[in-house]
Amino acid sequence: MKHTHDVTRRLFLATAATGAAVAALPQAVNAQQTDEERSKVRVVNDFCATFAVPFDWDKTASFLSDDCKYRATQTTPMVEGPDAIVAFLGGFADEATAAEFEILDTWARGPVVVNDRIDRFVLPQRTLEVPVVGVFHLVEGKIVEWSDFVFDFGPQG
Repeated sequence: MKHTHDVTRRLFLATAATGAAVAALPQAVNAQQTDEERSKVRVVNDFCATFAVPFDWDKTASFLSDDCKYRATQTTPMVEGPDAIVAFLGGFADEATAAEFEILDTWARGPVVVNDRIDRFVLPQRTLEVPVVGVFHLVEGKIVEWSDFVFDFGPQG
């Protein structure tokens, strides 16, 4: 299914541009969410829970729309489509002996869900713990755009 995202895409990009600031919002915002927004938060949290070893990439892909777009960091190009996104993620994560997206806080406004999290990957030569703010745009229960904003890789083991 192809989606048209003219206005909502602008909303998403405007929200994504403030990714660094959104992590600082108080948790009180969660109490003001609608049932629909809470449902979108559940979708994103369930999606993030798929990042565990052993990976089930089919399950991960099931959360993505057919025309989903993903940007891994603020300096990387977009990856488009569930197959390409899963191939991109697997190219990095399939080496992991352990993985986790620890969600510190998540909130939604309309079709946009933001989560503050720490992505952890235990790889053969190193362990990564990456503080991230993820910004997700959902339509009809699927993620149509996902951008991660990485704050600081810091010292890695």
